[in-house]
Amino acid sequence: MSIDIANESGYGLDEHRIVDVARFTLDRMRIHPLAELSVVIVDEAAMEQLHIQWMDLPGPTDVMSFPMDELRPGKDNEDPPQGLLGDVVLCPEVAARQAKTAGHSTDEELQLLTVHGVLHLLGYDHAEPDEEREMFGLQAEILRAWRERGAAGPAGADG
Repeated sequence: MSIDIANESGYGLDEHRIVDVARFTLDRMRIHPLAELSVVIVDEAAMEQLHIQWMDLPGPTDVMSFPMDELRPGKDNEDPPQGLLGDVVLCPEVAARQAKTAGHSTDEELQLLTVHGVLHLLGYDHAEPDEEREMFGLQAEILRAWRERGAAGPAGADG
């Protein structure tokens, strides 16, 4: 699986953990091992431009997703298609404010936002209450499993 990360923000963060949680999410969702994902880290000004251009909403946001080949989670009885998953764009400055409010680290918030962005690429949404329950439940389960795996020892930490 190809996961490229480009930190254009100048913000110091743990890129390895972001790539690892993205890879874990894609594996958990049975995405083809040759699928490609790009994670871009931008500053508030760049995120605000994207937010206005694509969502017609003012101000920066925490995460945006730009799907390419509309890949969907694989099923047990079929081979998943390969292709370009798309781009997840993260804004660590917004994430830092949200992390403070939530009472956890910026890295933890960026990990959550990475999973959130990947799920959006896979067609999940939270516009309706049922969709929100499904997406946020799946997001929490993936993060819990990833963190437990990471706490299991060196094999989990290396990804």
